[in-house]
Amino acid sequence: MDKPLTYADAGVSIAAGNALVRAIAPLARSTARPGADAELGGFGGFFDPRAAGYKDPLLVAANDGVGTKLRLAIDTRHHDTVGIDLVAMCVNDLLVQGAEPLFFLDYFASATLDPAVAEAVVAGIADGCRQAGCALIGGETAEMPGMYASGDYDLAGFAVGAVERGEQLTGARVAPGDILLGVASSGAHSNGFSLIRKLIEGVPLDRPAPFDIERTLGQALLEPTRIYVRSLLPPIRSRQIHALAHITGGGLLENVPRILPEGAHARIDAGAWLQPPLFAWLQARGRIEPGELARTFNCGIGMVLSVAAADIEAVTDGLTAAGETVHVIGAVDAGPRGCTVFGADEVWNAQGAWEASHLA
Repeated sequence: MDKPLTYADAGVSIAAGNALVRAIAPLARSTARPGADAELGGFGGFFDPRAAGYKDPLLVAANDGVGTKLRLAIDTRHHDTVGIDLVAMCVNDLLVQGAEPLFFLDYFASATLDPAVAEAVVAGIADGCRQAGCALIGGETAEMPGMYASGDYDLAGFAVGAVERGEQLTGARVAPGDILLGVASSGAHSNGFSLIRKLIEGVPLDRPAPFDIERTLGQALLEPTRIYVRSLLPPIRSRQIHALAHITGGGLLENVPRILPEGAHARIDAGAWLQPPLFAWLQARGRIEPGELARTFNCGIGMVLSVAAADIEAVTDGLTAAGETVHVIGAVDAGPRGCTVFGADEVWNAQGAWEASHLA
């Protein structure tokens, strides 16, 4: 060798990593909340539950990623919203346990650190944390030459929340006679993108979306996952919600049964809400069977709530005032534990057929 080797010679820049930490420090500080000062630079992040107002909290933890939605972000060079997705997928999972998200940590890995891309991603993470009311208290940035293709990166997120002992949501209060409310999604959220990417092969991402001419296809598909924390925490804490299902991978058919006790069956009416044009277009393009739609995508419903019939009006009014779109989508009946989506063949096939003929 002509010269002593350095870490930079192996493709890892400590200086670039340090510069990124300095650049994102203000973003972390913008997420500070009681219990955390959200300063970066230590070996770990502290959080004080008592300062957050908790007396006897149960801690709830969740972790997730964004999946192959990242491929669209990389291909379109649109990196500033996938961080919101990352936070949303974690904090919405905490919410369905009845927990308030307290703090968040991220993991960003790439072959070679591009500070501008990383800063854009972390800016999205900070945005998501502010929406969820949780503090970004730390993270990890890893450069791993040889592990990733040039320009690619991967994300993982970790969130911790708290709920006072005895107030957690477990599904134990769900019973036949409960009404199911559906809170609208903001699009496909962060699930089903391996199928979406197959369906859009050959379709330019920079052209107007066939189902939304105001945006490009790439922009429409990258619409970030909706964060439901601020709207749903009040009815959770008032005990008006018996259980919550976050509609992620597995769609309605796989996620709703997770909140049901034995002897309870969820009946969902596919005609209770209008399937968003995105899903009708995807169905038409792939000739997807309604059952496959219901177990792959959220189909326009991001959260399903089980509530007592007497609380429907109060919960709906409160969520609507908080900016959510709410539909009565079904009920819980006695029967084998599971979920049935009624009318999907007629309603969703008709909507998909209309989309196909409209775009012909």
